[in-house]
Amino acid sequence: MIATKGGLGWGLQDRIRDGRPQHLREPVEASLRRLRLERIDLYQLHRHDPEVPVEESIAALAELRREGKIRLIGVSNVSLRQLRRAQSAAPIASVQNHYNRGYVVSEDVVDACEAEGIGFMPWQPLGEGLGDPAGELRWLLRRSPAMLPIPGTSRVAHLEHNLGASDFV
Repeated sequence: MIATKGGLGWGLQDRIRDGRPQHLREPVEASLRRLRLERIDLYQLHRHDPEVPVEESIAALAELRREGKIRLIGVSNVSLRQLRRAQSAAPIASVQNHYNRGYVVSEDVVDACEAEGIGFMPWQPLGEGLGDPAGELRWLLRRSPAMLPIPGTSRVAHLEHNLGASDFV
């Protein structure tokens, strides 16, 4: 599954949120070209643009889904209220928020995702990296069946250690 995000600018300027419907088409098209795909499996609104109602941003992604360019729509860095507003515009398949054992601000969002069958992908799932990575991943996986942690890894030994987190399943 290929997942990517859009709606947050990069480059030489400061990071700029841009959830305007007319803007969101451009990063989707650019991702399709770069990835050499006809359709992106999961496309997430990277961050809500406070100048644009989230419903408008999600409606633009829903239009791209109808065109066959996006299979599933997700949101990132949202509150429960923002998730609900996004859901009023289109079905939401995933939420990607900052979440780990030491940062549980999104507890209500995790609970809503679990109740509604929405995947929850925590970013920075290992926290500050002070604990055992496999233990941190086990905690996340036990927290909710909606949890889909994606820890980064740079070495095969690190990957093998993290895979040990699934031993309890």
